[in-house]
Amino acid sequence: MLTDTPLDAQITAQRNDRLRVLIVGAGVAGITLAQLLRRDGLHPVLVDRMPEMNHPGYMLALMPTVDQAFVDLGVHDDYLAAGTPMERYAFRSHRGTMLRSDSMSDLLRVYGSYNGISRGALIDVLTESGCPVTFGTTVQQVIDRTARFVDRDGASTGEAEFDLIVGADGIRSHMRSVLGSPAPQVVRTGWSGWVGWAEDLSDPTLGEEIWGNGFFLGAYPVKGRLGVFLGGPDADLSDGPAAFAASIRRRVDALGPRLEASLRAIEAAPDPYLWRLDDARAPRWVLPDGVLLGDAAAGFLPTAGIGAGMAIEAAWMLGRMLAHADRESLPALLEAWERVERPRVEAAQSNSRMLARLMFRRGRVLTWLRETTLRRLSVRAVLVPIVKLVAGRPDPDAVARQALRGTRS
Repeated sequence: MLTDTPLDAQITAQRNDRLRVLIVGAGVAGITLAQLLRRDGLHPVLVDRMPEMNHPGYMLALMPTVDQAFVDLGVHDDYLAAGTPMERYAFRSHRGTMLRSDSMSDLLRVYGSYNGISRGALIDVLTESGCPVTFGTTVQQVIDRTARFVDRDGASTGEAEFDLIVGADGIRSHMRSVLGSPAPQVVRTGWSGWVGWAEDLSDPTLGEEIWGNGFFLGAYPVKGRLGVFLGGPDADLSDGPAAFAASIRRRVDALGPRLEASLRAIEAAPDPYLWRLDDARAPRWVLPDGVLLGDAAAGFLPTAGIGAGMAIEAAWMLGRMLAHADRESLPALLEAWERVERPRVEAAQSNSRMLARLMFRRGRVLTWLRETTLRRLSVRAVLVPIVKLVAGRPDPDAVARQALRGTRS
């Protein structure tokens, strides 16, 4: 569990560490890195600007790229128990007709499973051995590796020197500018969507989507329930979920019981979380005053279900490579980490952008063309680039050893 801990106590605990690491942002990537470093005997300082862990939560789909991180943390069995495999994927036409259903397990079984899990359950798994964090705190400035901390009101709460500062504070990262990053490249789709939960468990291993003319509705299995996403153009969502749901029912002949239950769940939610569908890509991860990680480095659109998995992979790669680091070798290892991992993450992000160009379009002709294409393309064909990433996961220890040889030559 995340344990709110005074900043001074965290700083004192790492005083004699071979690497003094600060992680700003207690999301999935930041927590994964912090826990990996703790398993290696370090005491990273973890801070988060939120006053408590009150994220509304949503469903995550994690491909086998994450498995080794959970194995290294000793929580792989708990991760599997907290989630559920999504074994099949079904796609419906804009009128609700079932167009095709494909096996996800056939696609990935040689590498592992494609698991659905709620964000809250994942954080519980990652922090089951305990995870100190200082809430209500962020970094205002970094000068010569010294971080100046402030609370949510901007009042100073202290400063400390670190060997590595990691900005893992999300897609709208404040740490990008603090660490000296140029402005990120951003894709703005003009769409947003509500996130919620449905209790229909009639088929607990099936993910199901309908790509409509100006809307998107998806239902995805997690442990004991369905994660739901209902999206559309921003202007069409302005009257709220009930009005938008009513407009969908007028456009669709039949949703089927699971998607109808999903639509009702969004309507019934008192204040469903609204997710703005933009992404961000930082031009560099290794910066003059630290590094970027997770959504701060590459924030994904949710269209390929790979963003959280790649954030965990990048954190795992960094954590494993830092096991080889001391203060002298750290710069070479960070450069090697970015050189190997950033192209993989950006390839996955590009795949998500490609799918967004298919999904976030409206118009009868475009809708017909999209459905004609998807009738002929299996999930395997659409996700070939992602499967290649799963198959080609790098060895962080080999990358680190090669980087260290370069420092000695």
